[in-house]
Parts: sequence; structure tokens; C-alpha cells
Amino acid sequence: MPLAASLLATASAAIVLAFGLLHLFHTFRGNMLHPREPGVMEAMQQSGLRLTRQTTVWRAWTGFNASHGIALILFGALYGYLALALPGVLFGSIILRAMGLAALLAYVGLSKLYFFRTPLRGVIVATVLYVAGLIAAAF
Repeated sequence: MPLAASLLATASAAIVLAFGLLHLFHTFRGNMLHPREPGVMEAMQQSGLRLTRQTTVWRAWTGFNASHGIALILFGALYGYLALALPGVLFGSIILRAMGLAALLAYVGLSKLYFFRTPLRGVIVATVLYVAGLIAAAF
């Protein structure tokens, strides 16, 4: 397996891992993921969901943000490990290659629809690096 393929895929995974770590950090520290208007946060903390009375909108918001960060960390750690330690497994498996690309493309779409410029740019760069790694592995 070409070293370039492993390095490109690792760089892609590192970007995703970094975003996941930052997201998880900001979920539980500081106010970066809090609404700007204090009344909105208060309403979220007091409002339940139609789905269940066992949580509030705020607790669900926090949980969604935490699980999103964990998913990014898992993706980055797993694909980074595979690219560095087991590149033959990653690049030799059409399922792993396709799932990695599908996840990154899904994050591009979600970032474009729901997030802001920084995550969109980061995941586009990660996707380009990943695809470049796939191409390098084919040669």
C-alpha cells in the first residue's frame, strides 16, 4: 500500500477527529453551543418533548451534541487507525472505503444544510483528502 494513501486518509481522519473533540468539549464546557438569547435557553430547559416527558429540549440538545461529537471522534479514530496501522484492511475493503466516503459526504451535506462555514470547509477538506487517499491506494 502506498504511504501517500495512508497519510492522506490519516490527515482526513485527523480533521474529523479534531472537530469531534472540539464539539464534545464545547458541548460540556463554556457557552459556544448555547443560544445567544437567554430566554431561548430557559425555554429549552423548561420545555418537554412530545415524544416523552422524561427529558427536556435542553437535555436532548445536549445529548445530541455529545453523541454527534462522539460519532466524529469514533470515525476519526477508527479511520485514522486503519489508515496508519492496517492500510491493507482499509484500502482492501470496498465496504470500509464506501462507508468512509458515505459518512464524509453525509457530513458535507449536513454541514451545508445545518451548520456554518468552518465545519463545512473542514469536512470538504477531509473528504478531498480521503478521496485522494483512495486514488493513491489504487496506484
